[in-house]
This record gives sequence, C-alpha cells and structure tokens, in this order.
Amino acid sequence: MTHLTTPLGEEVLSLNAGERVTLSGTVYTARDEAHSRMQEQGIPFDPYGAVIYHCGPIVEEGRIVAAGPTTSARMDNLSAFLLNAGVRAFIGKGGMGRGVVVALRGRGVYFAYTGGAAALAASRMRLNGEHFSDLGMAEAVWVIELDRLPLVVGIDAHGGDLFHAVQERARENFAAIFPVQGGRTP
Repeated sequence: MTHLTTPLGEEVLSLNAGERVTLSGTVYTARDEAHSRMQEQGIPFDPYGAVIYHCGPIVEEGRIVAAGPTTSARMDNLSAFLLNAGVRAFIGKGGMGRGVVVALRGRGVYFAYTGGAAALAASRMRLNGEHFSDLGMAEAVWVIELDRLPLVVGIDAHGGDLFHAVQERARENFAAIFPVQGGRTP
C-alpha cells in the first residue's frame, strides 16, 4: 500500500485505478456551493498539489464528528478550474464523468472513499480552519489534517477508471444472463 502526504506532486501520476493508498496532510472539503464560490471569488488556499474532499462534514465544538463523502459526479462541471489551478486530487464517492477522467490525464487522480464510513473518516481527521463559513456547515470549505485515511484510486492519471470498468462488467454480465431475444431484452 502506498502512503501519500499532501501537497501531492508527480508521485500520483504513477498510481493505477484500483490501487489502495493512505493519505495524510491537509485536504479541503468542497461541495457544489463552495466550488461555485471559488470560481467566482478565487480559491482561498494554495491549490498547488492540493486535495479536494467532496464532503460536507458534521462539526461540533471545533471537531469533526462525521465526514462521509458526497457524490462526486455533482461536481463534474465545476472541477476543471481547480485542476487548472494545480489541484492534484479529488476524494469522493461514485466516480466522476468522462470529462473529468480526461481532465485528470497526466495531472491528477480521483480517490474513492467508502460511503457510510463517515465516523471512521472523522477518526482520521483534525479540524484546522474554515473558509466561506457563511455557506453553512455542509457547504463551507473546511481545512482538515488527515492521518492515514484509507482510499482507493478510482480514476488514475492514465485514463483508468475503476467505476467505468465495473459498469462495463455489469453490462456484460447482464447481457449474458438476459440475452437479447427478438431485438428486446426480457
């Protein structure tokens, strides 16, 4: 298993879809509203080598109590400017669209974190700041220090896409189980 520490550099370019890693260092949460705000007002942190976690954590009394991933595909059309600014990775669940897969080529990766494991994620995190607090808890950009968060490379910098591969296998298996008969699938 590979251990990575932010800010990320070219070491992520050699990772392959399906590979397990752990990540330590600073990451920034961002969902839809935060992406839009950053496009309009600028990125409030140094994006070079940064990691964006698609997450709206639950924060109580200055600590993170739950930090599960949100569906990353919601940010498909809001991600290119971050990559152009130097962001090296996204973390989320469910994968991202083909446009992001192409945009990541030679530049960065997408890490998958298991949905439903928000308390486990929080146990590997320490709160270290906040931007855009007026957006509310779920939409603010939280600055988080990670300690070996376990992740899977979902999309690599070569165009490998674990989610696309699983969908293709599922289609093939479905077709084998339910063959087309008379031009229709039963």
